[in-house]
Amino acid sequence: MARFLNVAAGQLGPIARTESRTQVVARLMALMREAKACGCDLIVYPELALTTFFPRWYFEDQAEIDSFFEREMPGPETRGLFDLARESSIGFYLGYAELTVEAGLVRRYNTSILVDKSGTIVSKYRKVHLPGHAEHEPWRKFQHLEKRYFEPGRGFGVASAFGGVMGMAICNDRRWSETYRVMGLQGVEMVMIGYNTPVHNPPAPEHDDLSLFHNHLVMQSGAYQNGTFVVGVAKAGVEEGVDHIGGSCIIAPSGEIVARCTTKGDELALARCDLDLCNSYKRTTFNFDVHRQPHAYGMIVERKGVTMMADGAPVLRKG
Repeated sequence: MARFLNVAAGQLGPIARTESRTQVVARLMALMREAKACGCDLIVYPELALTTFFPRWYFEDQAEIDSFFEREMPGPETRGLFDLARESSIGFYLGYAELTVEAGLVRRYNTSILVDKSGTIVSKYRKVHLPGHAEHEPWRKFQHLEKRYFEPGRGFGVASAFGGVMGMAICNDRRWSETYRVMGLQGVEMVMIGYNTPVHNPPAPEHDDLSLFHNHLVMQSGAYQNGTFVVGVAKAGVEEGVDHIGGSCIIAPSGEIVARCTTKGDELALARCDLDLCNSYKRTTFNFDVHRQPHAYGMIVERKGVTMMADGAPVLRKG
């Protein structure tokens, strides 16, 4: 029996630093209305969708940093998006910077939430694989200070929603096979991933021409190897002088891109996703119960990585 979920990838163009939350939410709501008019059940927005991508700047004033964070969700500026979702009976994934207090300590995360058709938050995810660096590196054309402004999340959960098993990740998480496999082991059927990815990679500019290719490569691989749909959604275009890739897309469990945005502005890509298509992969080629050999994979969690020395010699690093 088919389980159809009509999904929209709600790509955003650039968000200026001077653009208010209210202005950005109006753009999100416009995309939501368009998605609903097309019969969608769910719209997926990008990472840090409420502000410009602030980790590109080095700030020392904590109050200035915290101005980019949300202290409640929904808040005064975002409540209208939740109300529209409830009134229109459409769900959404939203990425934002979260400031919260846990056990008396202030925590800051790069966060996404999944909201159902009633406007209720049904799942929250905090980005695990934080890229970039923690200190000011003035040699760069722009900074990437996620390691300074956020702390990593604790894992990859899934939720039962929209008639299936739904998972979330954010941006750099999509590059790591562990992201998909941990959710795959929980039976995930759709992984939603928002991202803000610059074309230029300052530490490795030789990769710049491959940035869009690599973006699709990792998401298509994750989809196929875990028998799941993947919805990857960009904030794209030239934002505050930095060019970001687009390429927002919806990927089937076969690894094939079934819908894709073609601009670097506010745009929708739509797909009618049959979640039961996951079964032909989960029950055959990637039937984990039959084919996986966990006894052979211990090194994945026992060892963090290998650091290459200047002379090319590897130095093993345990977690």
